[in-house]
Amino acid sequence: MTRPPEASDAPPTGAFVDDYLPALLSQASQLISGEFHRVVTAKGFTVSEWRVLASLAGGRTLSIGQLAGVATIKQPTVTRILDRMEATGEVRRLPHPHDRRVTLVRITAKGTRAVDKLIPLATEHAERVLAPFGRQRAAGLTAMLKQMIALHRAVAPPETDV
Repeated sequence: MTRPPEASDAPPTGAFVDDYLPALLSQASQLISGEFHRVVTAKGFTVSEWRVLASLAGGRTLSIGQLAGVATIKQPTVTRILDRMEATGEVRRLPHPHDRRVTLVRITAKGTRAVDKLIPLATEHAERVLAPFGRQRAAGLTAMLKQMIALHRAVAPPETDV
């Protein structure tokens, strides 16, 4: 039988990571994503498949390197996931029109139907997560995170496309 957590079970406070931005972002991401990942797996998808489909939703065409960055999955893993998803008809790889070294990825109609079932659930989850902060603060947080990503993506080493 599991006992309820006690105050002594909580991590000690005052540690460096308690105020360290990358640690806080990582913890928030793990906790919030984990909540929704339970929904994803209950619907028959892997977390990686969800990330790929969500990244390509709306008809986006991305290079494999871009997809790896947006989906936060290592590029060799993305390639293996795409192999499976292409075999099931959810995504399609395309040659880049001007660079033979780059492979592009696009969602198919089957992939769109699959992700269209999850996006409303993801949107509802995100709204529940942000609701305690109010619309203005939630919008400010989202804008700040987008800006932070843009600033740091500009200095990140380039991804290699396959």
